[in-house]
Amino acid sequence: MQPNQGYKTREYAVPVKRYCQTLSLKNNSELIAEYRKIHSRENAWPEIREGIRSVGILEMEIYISGSQLFMIVETPLDFDWDSAMERLAHLPRQAEWEDCVARFQECAPGSTSSQKWKLMERMFYLYD
Repeated sequence: MQPNQGYKTREYAVPVKRYCQTLSLKNNSELIAEYRKIHSRENAWPEIREGIRSVGILEMEIYISGSQLFMIVETPLDFDWDSAMERLAHLPRQAEWEDCVARFQECAPGSTSSQKWKLMERMFYLYD
């Protein structure tokens, strides 16, 4: 799908809340292409996808523009971000995954996902 045509979103039977985050990649087209590849459905580690769901995350989307990533995470209203990220950091292969993807990211070695991704502040919305 072309970005100017929009992206379909999932509907849930319960109200959800959304977290928006950003992260910078190293500005290297070969590294960015490899980063995109390892995040594809075919190449993403199943343990990572399972872990994300197991901590209560309903949906996670990552968008890219140049070397800048933007992630949207949708969760139930009672989701506690800090405790979920603490649990996620200790799930099987999570630390290994973070080390693997760190070579593409502008981050300190050994950083957890919650240390790499920066939560964004919502400054505008259209709905009531």
